[in-house]
Amino acid sequence: MAVLTIRNVPAAVHHRLRARAITTGRSMEAEARVILAAAVQDVVPESPLEIRDWVDTLYGDQKPAGVVDSLLGERRQEAADDARA
Repeated sequence: MAVLTIRNVPAAVHHRLRARAITTGRSMEAEARVILAAAVQDVVPESPLEIRDWVDTLYGDQKPAGVVDSLLGERRQEAADDARA
């Protein structure tokens, strides 16, 4: 595993990362890993199962209500728009 040091993180970002880590029950380091992994993920979830798994990875047990349905709705709309184009 590689080691990454991030310098000059703004205080507000540090505070929000700490708060997010607390709500997900992870350390700040673990939360940063989850965020970075999601940010560089090449595969965009397509199927409902992929979207559900992606959301579960991001939020764990702290998933906001309706987030999966919202993402599925957006994906369905994009697919309908693509089909019309």
